Amino acid sequence: MIPSDTLLPTTTTRVVLPGLVDPSGLQLATGQTPTAAAGQLLVQMEATGISFAEQSMRRGRYFGQPAFPFTPGYDLVGRVLAVGPGGDQQLIGKRMATMTKTGGWATHVVVEARDSILVPDGITPEDAETVVVNGVTAWQMLHRTAKVEPGQTILVFGANGGVGGILLQLAKHHGVTVIDAASPRHHDALLRAGVIPVDYADPNLATLVRQHSPAGVAAVFDNIGGDNTALSFSLLRRGGTLVTYAILKDAAGDGPLLLPFMKAIGKAMLWSALPNGKKATFYDLWAGHRFRPARFRRHLEEDLSHVFELLRTGTIAANIAARFPLTEAAAALALAESRTLNGKVILLP
Repeated sequence: MIPSDTLLPTTTTRVVLPGLVDPSGLQLATGQTPTAAAGQLLVQMEATGISFAEQSMRRGRYFGQPAFPFTPGYDLVGRVLAVGPGGDQQLIGKRMATMTKTGGWATHVVVEARDSILVPDGITPEDAETVVVNGVTAWQMLHRTAKVEPGQTILVFGANGGVGGILLQLAKHHGVTVIDAASPRHHDALLRAGVIPVDYADPNLATLVRQHSPAGVAAVFDNIGGDNTALSFSLLRRGGTLVTYAILKDAAGDGPLLLPFMKAIGKAMLWSALPNGKKATFYDLWAGHRFRPARFRRHLEEDLSHVFELLRTGTIAANIAARFPLTEAAAALALAESRTLNGKVILLP
């Protein structure tokens, strides 16, 4: 609900993914502004973004995505215009960051209050958007899943990506040495960031990593999956942790997705049972969202608040590759999929 003297927008513009189309096949639709139900907020979008999730959904390659047609948008930052019945009226006018999974590519969005966190003053909507899902994922993998300690060494695949780019900044701030497996075109930037770069496609990758960490690394963060998980696990020291958080190889194919996910989870369980002190896990951002909602909310608020504070103080930096108006989402998605960028593509209303 909202005070009666405040006028809400009557129409909303959203991007629609109608089916298995090229980026140019995205559509714009205008309709009635949705109404917030109990436990929900009506938010005026100030910034949303393009991640690998939306790129996979366009190809029908994201596990658990809704049926076509739908509006993409994994997260957003915006101002609260109204709250649902029984909601906190003091949230009206506040800037919130929300994990949505879908629906964020719209001028006005109804979001779940329990998946929304206040954005501190001093952070622009665009900067905040870069660290919502990506920041929570990176923080939780580093501190909750792998529990990496200062002075240890980790191996990261894909530090030029949205999650990887924040992960290496958080790790450096935590006093951790980072080895990054990336394409040679990113090596100069990684060196400037204080990271040790190695070529992810080098057949001697294991040897290169062991030159910098002879006893093995404390953790590997793998977004490739497939055969890369076995290599990653072999590079762990005793007591180390392999965190798989995506399966890019399988998502880029055309076969069923359920089997690769089950294999990844099965490998993690099997390898963790081996008597070598190592463990493997498949990180799921949404774990506990349905069955342990209070715990999920507590961790979300704690972890994103930590990341926001580091962003606000300049300890970590937002990496924005490009900005597009929402109406040019097709061009923005095509650029994001070109794999020529270092950073996140942002959509603005």
